[in-house]
Formats: sequence, C-alpha cells, structure tokens
Amino acid sequence: MSFSTFSCFSGCIFHFCQYIFLLHYNLKKETDMSCNYVHPRNLLVANLQRLYDYGMTTTSGGNISIKDNEGNIWITPSGIDKGTLRPDDIMMVKPDGTVIGKHRPSVELPFHKAVYSLRPDAKSVLHAHSPALVAFSLVGRCPDTNLIPGTADICGKVAFSKYDIPGSKTLGEIISAEFAKGADCVMMENHGAVVCGESVEQAFKRFETLDFIARIQIQSAGMKAPLKPQGSCDPAKWETFVQDYASPYECELRDSIVKFASRLYRQRLVFTGNLGISAQIADDDFLVTPAGFDPLALRIEDIVRIADGKAEAGKNPACQAALFREIYKRFDWAHAIMMSRSPNVMAYATTGTQLDSRTIPESYIAMRDIQVVSCADFMANPLCVADKITPATPVVIVENCGILTVGKNLIEAFDRLEVSDFTAKCIRLAARIGDFKPINDKQVQDIIDAFHLPA
Repeated sequence: MSFSTFSCFSGCIFHFCQYIFLLHYNLKKETDMSCNYVHPRNLLVANLQRLYDYGMTTTSGGNISIKDNEGNIWITPSGIDKGTLRPDDIMMVKPDGTVIGKHRPSVELPFHKAVYSLRPDAKSVLHAHSPALVAFSLVGRCPDTNLIPGTADICGKVAFSKYDIPGSKTLGEIISAEFAKGADCVMMENHGAVVCGESVEQAFKRFETLDFIARIQIQSAGMKAPLKPQGSCDPAKWETFVQDYASPYECELRDSIVKFASRLYRQRLVFTGNLGISAQIADDDFLVTPAGFDPLALRIEDIVRIADGKAEAGKNPACQAALFREIYKRFDWAHAIMMSRSPNVMAYATTGTQLDSRTIPESYIAMRDIQVVSCADFMANPLCVADKITPATPVVIVENCGILTVGKNLIEAFDRLEVSDFTAKCIRLAARIGDFKPINDKQVQDIIDAFHLPA
C-alpha cells in the first residue's frame, strides 16, 4: 500500500469514527444536569464537522468555542481546513490570555471573549457562514423565527448587528452589545450569524434552526405572502407502562426507525427536533420517536412504545403521537407514518400555496393529490388531519407545521416524504425558466389505470 493510499484510508477511518461519536453522543442532553465526560476538543470537532458536512460553513470559515468551568476558552483554530479538523488542532486560551496549542486561535476570538464577558450564562459561541444566513446578512434582515411553531423558542431573541472588520475589537464590542441586550442569535451585516448557548449542543441547535428558517424563506420568495401560525396545542398526556420485553419484530422496527431518522437528516429533509417517525407493531400498539430528538443521535432505546393508549415509562413521545394513533386506528393499510419540515415543502406550507403533484408520473404515483389542513384547524384539533387521509390521499400538508406521509411500511412513508420535497424543489426550479405545465387529467387517469392506483 502506497503512503498516499494509506493516508487516504486513515483519513476515512478517522472521519468514520467521528460519525460514530456523533451517533452515540446524545445532543439532547443540553438540559441534563449530569456530568459531561466528553472533552471540549471532541465536542468542538464533532460539531464543526457537522456544520461543514451539511454545507453550513466553508473550509476556511466558521468557528466554535466552549468556555469550561475553570474559565478556559477552547476554540477552533485559524486557517485550518474545517473538513479535516482533529481534536489536537483545538486551541485553549486561559483566563490570563495564555494560548496553548499548535496553531493560532480563530481570528474571531475577540468577539467570543466579549460575549462570554457580558453573558455569564453562555458556555458556547458558534459563528458560521451558511449560504442562507449570509444571504439574509447581505440584505440587512433577520429570518422570521415565528414562521413555524416552536422555532422561536429554540432560537430565542434574534438581533442584527452592524458590519466591522473580522477579528477586530470593535466587531467584538458590536456583537457582544447585542448579546448583552438579551439576544441569543445575532445576524452580522455582510458576514453571517453568531449564536450563543448554555452548551455547544444548544448553540448548534439554534444555528441550525435559524439556518433552516432562512432556507425556507428563501425558497418561498416570490410565492404568496407568508402565513402566520394560528393557535396552539398542548401535547397529549399519556398513562405509562413498564416495558419488560421487546419482540424481535419490535427490535427490527426500532432499528429501522433509527436508520431512517439519520437518513432524513443526511438528506437535509429535517432539522434537529422537528421530526416524527412511527411504525405499527400491532393493533393499538406502535413505536414513535421521542419529542425534540436529534436525528443523528437517536438510539433504539430512545424510541417510545405506545400500547393500548399507554406510553413506555420514563420517555416523552413526539407531539404527533396521538395523531399517529388515530391514523392507525382508522386505516388498516397504514403501518408507518412520518411528519417532517423539509425546506422545499415548507415553502408551500408557510405561504398557503398548493403543491401540485402532477409533475412527472413518479411524483403523482408516490403522492397522489396532496391534501392541506390549515394551521388553525390543526392546532384546534390535530386529529383532523386523519380526516384528509385515504388510500388515494396519503400525503397531507399542515400549513406552517409540516408534511405528513402515510405508508404500508417505513420505506413507503419515507419515499413519499422524499418525493414531496423533491417535487416542491423541481417546481420552484421550473419557475425560474418558464411556466410550469402539469400533467393533464387524461394523463393522470392513464397513470391511475396503468399502475392500478386506489381511487
């Protein structure tokens, strides 16, 4: 084996190990008061790698820091490839200013220090240049976090700061002043965005959510005026039971749910905490993902079983669980359900624009004619979504809230969700080059007849 081949192989092994770390390091524990035994170096590498791999920063852009309980600031280095960052690349800056490490700290260290000095609650600062957030910074706007229920709670207060030279003391003063006023996310004029959090997990979740909102708004540009969410609903309260046995079939379903959660995230069809996946075990007995989970960190033991109206003890099922139960009770052909907030579909969901599935035969076969439920109706009675579902209408868009797909198994529910976002993207791309010409009624009927689709 040549040296270059060995180096490439070693690099692949290293990044594979990073992903294993991400999958097993549960980012949901931002509110867990137990001790965190993961070294700050590893946390920074894992989170920056994730930012880079999902297109939220560039090779030379972005930086993350963690302030430990001893006052040390652990920060990513300046001028080092973000795609190959290793734990020994991370720099440490002591309270007295002593720098430890083999590189230079990020050039943005001054504003990290300034934020920590004015926000004692902040234990992590994250700055990156995602294309969507940079776009907003170029036009002097903040993404509207009130567009989707729950996202304002994740992002907190969003502010906008004036431009100054990167790495300058003045920039640090400008940004930290916004954080001192209570901002949790700051859009930086002609630069990008910076967020803080009580943990690096919370900071990442805030940045990712803000980026997703920005992407949705950009996708919806030129469509109808944005809708504002209406109403609110509380998640169902469940009696509990103690699970003492899992059949091989249940274990298989749990494993499949974990894999599809990761796949949905890797396909950028969801952001952290905004996904519900379910699979039926038997009558009035099904599995569902937990509330607010991280798709890359989901474990089979995190998944919640709900049987005879009782939830597995010690777990918090997704807020959609009651709706999923109603769908399973009504339709004997429904054995898997997914609900997500994919960015291209959400452009339609947040503007009240009808998503037309009559684009190509494959899209119509997967989705059929898409149904729509208003946000107000959904908030007043989430079970109303089930009224829209039939074998011929297995896909429902809930305005401002997401898309729900039903299938006879997980792969069919996933395919319908993936195809829906694909179709929404195709229509938006077509609008740039001409007028969209959907398949006509006769062609639709020919498809129904040829593929024996349910009426």
